[in-house]
Amino acid sequence: MASEQDDYLIVGRINGLYGVRGWVKVFSHTEPRDNILSYQTWYLRRGNEWQPIELAEGRLHGKGVVARLTGCDERDVAAGFVGSDIAVLREQLQQAAPGEYYWTDLIGLSVQTVGGVELGVVDHLLETGANDVLVVLQGKHERLIPFIREQVVREIDLTGKKMVVDWDPDF
Repeated sequence: MASEQDDYLIVGRINGLYGVRGWVKVFSHTEPRDNILSYQTWYLRRGNEWQPIELAEGRLHGKGVVARLTGCDERDVAAGFVGSDIAVLREQLQQAAPGEYYWTDLIGLSVQTVGGVELGVVDHLLETGANDVLVVLQGKHERLIPFIREQVVREIDLTGKKMVVDWDPDF
């Protein structure tokens, strides 16, 4: 059974104020960046609690995103949200297409070579431009493995929590 922690997926963070009418600057983890605005309900972490709040409006602004939350029409009110993580419920996400995965679903998978050698666990992923990269930890040893389907990543079993890769274990 999924824990409450698994139900909330962090998609961004409120990292500043924008103007005097209650707008906030948002650092978005979504791709493209403004996809964060497609979720009508955001959950903001305030202390150890998640608090639902409705998105009133938002838009791209330069290289970032700005938004106004429902009931937040003054700069002083908006200031109280700065530093809050923004999450959505897993059920708000669109179903991933076959062969596509949300990064959050790959984190924690056990990684082994096609020969059965354990390489560690996916800690996080990096976006490099050419392709995404899996950061696999085994103790203090860190491996960077390109996330290239079929060529490097041969199998992903989300139910079994494992990934099989064609990768030299000495690399």
